Amino acid sequence: MAVREAAAGPRGPGRDEETALLYERAHYRHDPCWLLPVPPRLCVACVLELLPEPCVSLVRKKHVLSCFRDALLRHASLVMQLVAQDQRICTHFISMLFGLLCNVEDGSVIDLCIEVLIQLTTQLKLEQTVHCLLDECHKELCNMPSMRDSLATLTLLGKLVDAIPPLADKLVMEHSNLMEHLLRGLVYPNEGVRASVCYLYGKLYSSPVAAEMLSGHFREKLCPLFLSILDGAQTKELQINCLGWLRQLLKYDLFVSVIMNESSLAESTEGVEGPPGKTSLPLVLKKLLLSRDETLQVASAHCITAVLVHSPAKHAPAFIHADIPEFLFEHLSSSSEVLVWFSYNCLILLAEEPLFFSKCHTVYGIESVVRSLQGSLRMNNTELHKEGLLLFAEILTRQPEEIKLFTSSTMCRDAGRALQEAVNSPVLEVAAEAVKAISAFLRKDHQSALPVQYRELRALLEAMLNRCADFSQTPLNRRPLGHASSRDSNKAILRRGKFLLSTLEGFRNACRLAMEFQSEPSAHENPFTAPGAEKEDTLEAFSEFLLSACDSLCIPMVMRHSEQATQPNLMEVFLSILHSLFVIVPHMKEKFSKKLASSSFIRLTLELKARFCSSQSHSDLNQVCSSFLYDMSLNLLSAPEKTEPPSQEELSAVSAFLQHGLPEIRSRSPESLAFLSDRQYVEGIARQRQYCILLLFYLAYIHEDRFVSEAELFVAVQSFLLSLQDQDERPPLTVIRASIYLLAICQDKDDALDEDLIYSSPVDTARKVLIVLRTFLRRNEDVQVGGLIRGHFLLILQHLLVEHGASPSGDSGNLPLLLSLLSLVQLKNKSEQELDSMAMKLLHQVSKLCGKCSPADVDILQPSFNFLYWSLHQTTPSSQKRAAAVLLSSTALIELLEKILALTWTEVDSPRTALLCSAWLLAASFSAQQHDGSLQVHQTLSVELDQVLKVLSFPKKKAALLSAAILCFLRTALQQSFSSALVALVPSGAQPPLAPEDTALAPLGTSQVLSLVIGLQNLLVQKDPLLSYACVACLEALLDYLHARSPDIAFHVVSQPWNRFLLFTLLDAGESSFLRPEILRLMTLFVRFQSSSVLSREEVGHVLQGAALADLSTLSNTTLQALRGFFLQVQSMGLLADESTAQTLHVSLEGLSPSTSSAEPPLDMLCLGGVAVSLSHIRD
Repeated sequence: MAVREAAAGPRGPGRDEETALLYERAHYRHDPCWLLPVPPRLCVACVLELLPEPCVSLVRKKHVLSCFRDALLRHASLVMQLVAQDQRICTHFISMLFGLLCNVEDGSVIDLCIEVLIQLTTQLKLEQTVHCLLDECHKELCNMPSMRDSLATLTLLGKLVDAIPPLADKLVMEHSNLMEHLLRGLVYPNEGVRASVCYLYGKLYSSPVAAEMLSGHFREKLCPLFLSILDGAQTKELQINCLGWLRQLLKYDLFVSVIMNESSLAESTEGVEGPPGKTSLPLVLKKLLLSRDETLQVASAHCITAVLVHSPAKHAPAFIHADIPEFLFEHLSSSSEVLVWFSYNCLILLAEEPLFFSKCHTVYGIESVVRSLQGSLRMNNTELHKEGLLLFAEILTRQPEEIKLFTSSTMCRDAGRALQEAVNSPVLEVAAEAVKAISAFLRKDHQSALPVQYRELRALLEAMLNRCADFSQTPLNRRPLGHASSRDSNKAILRRGKFLLSTLEGFRNACRLAMEFQSEPSAHENPFTAPGAEKEDTLEAFSEFLLSACDSLCIPMVMRHSEQATQPNLMEVFLSILHSLFVIVPHMKEKFSKKLASSSFIRLTLELKARFCSSQSHSDLNQVCSSFLYDMSLNLLSAPEKTEPPSQEELSAVSAFLQHGLPEIRSRSPESLAFLSDRQYVEGIARQRQYCILLLFYLAYIHEDRFVSEAELFVAVQSFLLSLQDQDERPPLTVIRASIYLLAICQDKDDALDEDLIYSSPVDTARKVLIVLRTFLRRNEDVQVGGLIRGHFLLILQHLLVEHGASPSGDSGNLPLLLSLLSLVQLKNKSEQELDSMAMKLLHQVSKLCGKCSPADVDILQPSFNFLYWSLHQTTPSSQKRAAAVLLSSTALIELLEKILALTWTEVDSPRTALLCSAWLLAASFSAQQHDGSLQVHQTLSVELDQVLKVLSFPKKKAALLSAAILCFLRTALQQSFSSALVALVPSGAQPPLAPEDTALAPLGTSQVLSLVIGLQNLLVQKDPLLSYACVACLEALLDYLHARSPDIAFHVVSQPWNRFLLFTLLDAGESSFLRPEILRLMTLFVRFQSSSVLSREEVGHVLQGAALADLSTLSNTTLQALRGFFLQVQSMGLLADESTAQTLHVSLEGLSPSTSSAEPPLDMLCLGGVAVSLSHIRD
């Protein structure tokens, strides 16, 4: 008794509550070990005896059971120690609880019993206990007269399988006849029972093994019944449990096929008279979508997704025909993020079926998608953002071109703005999905709603590019060195590359869009733009933006990424963008090509081909690289900076070999040089490939991208040219021109040529080389090749002189070309140069060559005279003196010159006119240099003075240059007062004695002077600039000569009335014609000799006023010099009537030095009609 009292514990507060937990009638018999040591003070033995006792109230049983459940939850280990002491106790406890479950009708007690049973079985983990419970359940169901009483047992089984999933297999295998009872439960007209059965079925079919064993059972007995129950379910419990079972079924392709086939049969019999009962799953799910219960809507969308993932192509049409997409689009406006997400998911899968688009569901729902996307971006749900963008991208990508998605420009604008907001997301995954959607959005049929929103497109592209730029500039996380650190860094680089690739694909689509709109006149600009407003919404402005964005963003991003990793697919997209920009902005293609070439893009493209396309792989990249190089090469060739562009015929030839050869170039630079150097027999594609390699090196070099060794390139080009010679081939002129340029550029990097093409080649080959070289030098003014050519020319001249001896005309015909090249090389030197030893040797050889020629050897003499003339005028004064001394020492040359000058009187209009011009210019130069330098004369040059005066007094209109040359010679003679030691002016025949008044003018006569003046006037009236210079200079020299010997005759000549007529004839050329240098010098002459009858004081004042008002900064230095001379002459003669005008002009002239004139300084040495002419020699 004392033990029982001790076990009972002291009485006090809470004692009544504890008493309620004990079964007093039996507790005294219980060992204290059954009592829980912690609250609630529960005796497990009392629980075992109290619960089955019929005399104990249900309320008390419920309380005890509730406390036992709490104890299980709070102190599971303590309770399990007590219960698990004996297996029999466990079995008895389970049986007792199950008996209570089956015998009570109170729902709350049933729930408690089920909960405690589940907890006990899961906590005990005793297989025997589980078997016991399953057997009890099976026995109960088999012996139950009505399915209504089976609700508790079915519920217990369902929850038991849910708690212990392996039981599903055991139930199916060891209690297979239980399925028949479940089938009875499904047809029982009680939705509670049905809900329990569906719940249990759902748990059974969640096991793959059980599901396979039950597949026949479902196909033969359950499928139509299940669909019918789902369709007719009224309570939410049954609806939820049916959908749960359905979700389990839809995990398996077999059951999906069974259900969808059954649905298909139901749809095929719809409208046909017959027994009801056939139900279609799409229609059932559609009905649930239309319910107002969010849980059912989400579950329905989930089930649709579960069906479609098995095979969208197979199952999507059924849902599309049921108009499911329409209601999914409507649900996109829901406030439930879960429902919106599942709707996105379903629609993405449905979008894989073309029927989804052909039924125009996207046209119906696109506005909902855009609005939903705009709304979801305001939520903090990254997954929702990604799913919405994925759907949008799928629709934009798969929408058929013939079905316009956006019916107005407003809708298109809203879509663009939503994408712009999405791409600015700080979450990279969201921005990445947005970029993909933008890429799909930039399609012509999506943007064809007029007016095209170019400004919006520009903003969208800017946002995408800036987001990519921000991401590409984010520093990589640098951790301590190690394998994991390197792996993380590589992943980050790959992630950047993937984002950059998507961005470039979007930009490429924008470029394609611009190209496609070029053929659409209605898309070129917004017709609603106000007149006079700045037109930003135009295709032209958009195209120029694409070029600018590529230049400022795309190219830097790609170059920066390529320093870390080079991805062939990324570079393929990038180069296709650059290639398309040549077409999009045609007026900028040459400038853009030059910028790309100077930024090493030829090298970059060749390296890509070598790295990724060498083994016939990456054929698309190879094609894009080849197309890019093809267009860029033609652009660069078509618009050279300092030369004339090649002819259309030349470009066609280049185009042909580029098209065939570029795809074959897949080697690195050393291999390309070796291939170019190959002198074995080359033909066909291999030769065209060599042409391409050479041309690419040439284009790279002229744009300062020298990525191969100059010495190696020199040898390769030399070998290439020799190979052409060996095979007697005639390559396109552009190829030869490129070869010569590269030889010129690389000349200082290699020793002399091993074999000279010009000297050693056959006549025809050498001639071709010379012709191309001459053409090249004429077109490429910026290329200095003197050092390469002059040394070889000296050797060749020496060889030719030795071979042909006294008859150079016996040469093959290449000598004239060679000399033409030599003179052309010299003419390319624009500034005065010091003649070095090589130049002096050449000068000696050329003069010696000329001395061996006859006047008939025009082809040799003309370029030779040009070369000699250049040496006397385009060099420093000391060099000019040395050159003149060398030339004057050649008596044969002086004799030849005399013979040629004598031909002037008989062959003014002959083919030798150019040679005559050069001869007179040389004679004038020789005379001036000899006189100024007092050089030794070895042979005099005899000239018939009366013939000179006759030719000038009666000039030929078509011989302006010849007249200018003879005037230059006569001016020199007049300046020297006919006292030259070199030139001997002799009469043509017997001359009558001079009249007394002519003695002072000797060797001129008064009549000759007057005739000469008339001839000069006639020549001036021709208004030929060069001839006018020569006439005025000769007139100045003549008047100086006359004034020194007979001032009266000089004044008489100046005062002739014809001079005024002449002056005003010359001034009739335009409003500012008085500012031409030759007219200013002529007026200066008239002022100097006080010829007021020709130019009055008032007219002088008008000239000064006009000069004061003119913009003197635009005048050439020659004109300024002439104007300054005129002003000073007027000032010295006291003819300044208006002091204010005079002061203004004086200040202006003083403020302008020759260097401050904005006018381009003219070239002094020109080649006119094949004749080298120094303007300063003619003019001054």
